[in-house]
Amino acid sequence: MHLGELDMTLMKYKLGDLIEQCDNRNQELNYSLKDVKGISIQKIFIETKANMKGVSLKPYKIVNSDDFAYVTVTSRNGEKITLAYNATKDTYIISSSYIVFRVKEKSKLDSSYLFMYFNRPEFDRYSRFNSWGSARETFSWEDMCDIEIELPSLEIQKKYVNVYNAMITNQQSYEHGLEDLKLVCNAYIEGLRRDMPCEAIGKYIVQRNERNTDESIDFVMGLSTKKEFREAQSRVNRKKLGNYKIVKPDNFAFVPTTDTWKVLAFALNNFKRDLVVSPIYEVFSINKNKIIPEYLAMWLSREEFDRYARFHSWGSARENFSFDDMKNVQIPIPNISIQEAIVDIYNVYKERKVINEKLKKQIKDICPILIKGSIEEAMKNEA
Repeated sequence: MHLGELDMTLMKYKLGDLIEQCDNRNQELNYSLKDVKGISIQKIFIETKANMKGVSLKPYKIVNSDDFAYVTVTSRNGEKITLAYNATKDTYIISSSYIVFRVKEKSKLDSSYLFMYFNRPEFDRYSRFNSWGSARETFSWEDMCDIEIELPSLEIQKKYVNVYNAMITNQQSYEHGLEDLKLVCNAYIEGLRRDMPCEAIGKYIVQRNERNTDESIDFVMGLSTKKEFREAQSRVNRKKLGNYKIVKPDNFAFVPTTDTWKVLAFALNNFKRDLVVSPIYEVFSINKNKIIPEYLAMWLSREEFDRYARFHSWGSARENFSFDDMKNVQIPIPNISIQEAIVDIYNVYKERKVINEKLKKQIKDICPILIKGSIEEAMKNEA
């Protein structure tokens, strides 16, 4: 048998024999706040949500290009393990409580292939099942190293990684165009803010307090920081929704408390049917002859408005942005035809944003298919 044929065989390893932990710290403070990252259950690095005021960055761990990082705690984590791979050329720093590691046997294991392996729901289930602890369940470094993994040859790994990377490149190219469209929207409304006077929206919005007293509406939703409705949390008793507030189509709902997420969580009901939300939320309607709901949603979605809402939130134990505070919000209100033109661009942006999220999901969904395909190819070569 030729050496090339031997390279196509399927081999079994302990993952610990192929990876090594990294513990490089930011002691020299070569990296600053702009380099601090968190990790999400979507398996990506994100901007940190931690309060960094007064925090020393010296103990923070360095994540170089081609490094992995993960959070050992898996309880209360959506049945997923929080893990990410730095496929960029940038260097990040992360909390010292996270584990950083890299592939040490690059002749046997491709880093991107390993990330595809981690990016499967099967691995989330495995890591949750093998997490241990009383108060907090963890998937330790020893647990990670104890994983048995079947690997095809590096040549086959790279073949399937190329398919994965091609999809990533296409998605990122689409996302780049999406951000350009967002800039157009922002520039348009910034131009309005400069060129015409702003006025308070209070006389155009009406607070709503209709309750689901007959419990005829069971479509209950929560609110997310992405400025949209989301599935209500599991602890909601769906059999007792009588006190919940009704949100009619084209009406808004928002969470008055702003100190939890540091943004104003709100959503516009574009489901074309009534829904109900927690009684602690604020609900309001809008005079559509003066302001198009989507136009107002654009303004409330801006980062500048989040900063405004935080600055104008008040309270001791919890900071709140009340309905009266919402009434004081000032925006430029051009005629309806101009609003419609801006909203048309914004709607294209939203539609493409949905497509982009579908592309991301397809990429994640194809990971188990690619891993399975690579193993099956190696098995055929063995036969």
